Amino acid sequence: MRWCSAITVSARFLALATVAIAAPAGVVSRQTAQSAAKGRALLASSALIRIPEQNAPETAVAGGEKKGNTEVKGYALPPEKYRQAIDYSRAQYRLYFGRVLYELVVLLAVLGWRLAPRLRSLAERASSRRSVQVLVFAPLMLLVLGVIELPLEIYGHRLSLDYQQSVQTWGSWSWDCTKGQMVEIVGGVFLVWVLYETILRSPRRWWVWFWVASIPITVFVVFVAPMAVDPLFYRFEPLAETQPALVNQIGKAVERAGMRIPADRMFEMKASEKLKSVNAYVTGIGASKRVVVWDTTISKMTVPETLSVFGHEMGHYVLGHVPQGITFFVAVLFVCLYLGSRGLEWALGHWGARWEVRGANDWASLPVLLLLFTLLSFFASPIINGFSRYQEHQADVYGLEVIHGIVPDSQQVTARSFQVLGEIDLADPSPSPFIKFWLYSHPPLGERIAFALHYDPWSKGQQPEFVKQ
Repeated sequence: MRWCSAITVSARFLALATVAIAAPAGVVSRQTAQSAAKGRALLASSALIRIPEQNAPETAVAGGEKKGNTEVKGYALPPEKYRQAIDYSRAQYRLYFGRVLYELVVLLAVLGWRLAPRLRSLAERASSRRSVQVLVFAPLMLLVLGVIELPLEIYGHRLSLDYQQSVQTWGSWSWDCTKGQMVEIVGGVFLVWVLYETILRSPRRWWVWFWVASIPITVFVVFVAPMAVDPLFYRFEPLAETQPALVNQIGKAVERAGMRIPADRMFEMKASEKLKSVNAYVTGIGASKRVVVWDTTISKMTVPETLSVFGHEMGHYVLGHVPQGITFFVAVLFVCLYLGSRGLEWALGHWGARWEVRGANDWASLPVLLLLFTLLSFFASPIINGFSRYQEHQADVYGLEVIHGIVPDSQQVTARSFQVLGEIDLADPSPSPFIKFWLYSHPPLGERIAFALHYDPWSKGQQPEFVKQ
């Protein structure tokens, strides 16, 4: 979620505990270069195929001008933009790994300085009731961690400005950070209370019961975030009101899919007020499920290209990727909570007295849990991103199939939409296999363009995988 430029230590814990797939997209079309800084397994597209630095562009989209008649043969960038993409991507990768190290050092320092026991004592002096203590301890602890994280947030936004990914003023950005911190604290207080009540009542099996409690919490957050949280940061308007012609074209793709996505589930997000990058995504569940297209996408892509982007997002909708993502996340969370409980027991047994942490049910054990979950979420990132890449590839297949016959030369149109995406978002044209494995929640753009250009079951007399004719 674009609150600040990346999630904080505490948000990493909260994301793992409730919303790892609930950010405005669950499964969104987002570039890795941007995503890496957001942590949350968080995210991507660029080229696994190495492209020589002297390659000339095979399509050109600059300054938001739409040029939809050039042929794309592969992901390529002009020399200057190529260097920018490389520099920006590498800066984002360094920021991601540096953030993890920074968070670990900060949490170890918090433990060494015994900051949590001091805040716990303050909470205990305020009241003997744990329901009151959590209202003192949790906000202060999360706020301290958020403030310590602020330099990295500032650097992340500075990068976005330097590489023309953002137009958001520092004042607006600061207000978004403040709102994000407030949302994080409200959610954090509730989660910390549930967690420690569970530990208090079931010292040995708390991780199982907290996992059970996390399932409805996760579903609730996925449901409510599009309606209650997303509008705090961006304006949304019904797509039918702002882009009736596009909605008419979308209707043809929806009909081809044999399903119904009501117009009131389609929204245009006013991303241009803060961003230059392009995107679209599916979010929510049940009555809150919706397809969102950024206004930057509409302004910088032709209608056929935008329809191609929508076809991909509709694929997430039709193929049930949001509920699948929830299921996958819940399974990963089960493992992480088990390992976290064992790690907490081991850590307190070795250093609990030095840290002045009385036990697992002591409020002061929260930094230990955050430390463990930071490590677990880091090492779980390749698994989460691998699952996401699989879903994104399925959505690419679906998108190609659903617009075939509706959009002339649909393979080339899809390839051009990816090219536009890469040029504007400065997608890395040559990520290493390790970076793809660890950080990419989408297949690299080179792979996606190559697939779009060569996927043609119709000319071979084969049945499409998802959209049967």
